[in-house]
Amino acid sequence: MSEARYTPEIGERITALLAELKLATTAAELVPRLLAAGEESALVLVREVLELEAHGRMERRVERLTKASKLPLGKTLDTLDRARVPKGVMRRVDELARGEFLARAENVLVFGKPGVGKSHVASALGHALLERGHSVFFAPTYLLVQTLLAARRDLVLPRALRQLDAFDLVILDDIGYVQQSADEAEVLFTLMAERYERRSLLITSNLVFSEWGRIFKSPMTTAAAIDRLVHHASILEIDRGSIRQEQRARASRAKRSSQSAARGSVRADASCEVGGVTSFCPDLRRDLEASPCLLQTTTLRGVVDGTRARVEIVSQHAHRGQGRVSS
Repeated sequence: MSEARYTPEIGERITALLAELKLATTAAELVPRLLAAGEESALVLVREVLELEAHGRMERRVERLTKASKLPLGKTLDTLDRARVPKGVMRRVDELARGEFLARAENVLVFGKPGVGKSHVASALGHALLERGHSVFFAPTYLLVQTLLAARRDLVLPRALRQLDAFDLVILDDIGYVQQSADEAEVLFTLMAERYERRSLLITSNLVFSEWGRIFKSPMTTAAAIDRLVHHASILEIDRGSIRQEQRARASRAKRSSQSAARGSVRADASCEVGGVTSFCPDLRRDLEASPCLLQTTTLRGVVDGTRARVEIVSQHAHRGQGRVSS
């Protein structure tokens, strides 16, 4: 038996949980009837059991929503490098992660140059909303447009749009990645118009609004699309250098540093004299000492301190040869 004592807050929580579980009659009748029967302690246990049921249902729901979302795995708020995102943008992302904008059918537009992390921010926001039980669908814009174009060709476009309408948020990644044909621009505009003031869109783009004529072709369609998107929207701009370029530059610097250190290690550890290679090839020294005229040039491939190296030992007839080390 639980040691907690019944309070009115426990009764309110039971009623709320039963309503969430869609047990309307039970929500209205259970607490008053048990109180009238003097079973306050039973209500404490009922609350505990209902909390477990609600938690289990939420876990199963999040699992289903995650599978249906197509969100990239691993791109979450936990893995997002917050230092790379402008502070104002990061604060707004944290606010949006509560999901309140979905109830108002507001949009989120994320702008920035290629490689600044727009897709990670969009995916992280999507995962955060999933954890709160909201339905999210993620797709590269070009892929979703092709799907809608095929649906229109098969005369099932309304059904395809209704399927997307089941999601609280649709994320269109890289809307400016490829230029659209007239037909593709038309189905893209249709999607935006269908969700206007009804469901939310999150769009990432490397093109500013003045360049969206490359997407929709027609100036009138471009203006209409932008008007619908920004009417109720949060606009986030990530103004920084490309993360991928920075990563490549760091990798290149690290490689050059490693190669430089390896060359220094080989020069330091492999002596230019024959005796300098005895640590990893004693047999070669014995052969050269026994027969100095064995070969004009003997090439040895070995490993010095974990670094692959080639050591050339030159034998000059009756004299002990001197070696050259190169990497």
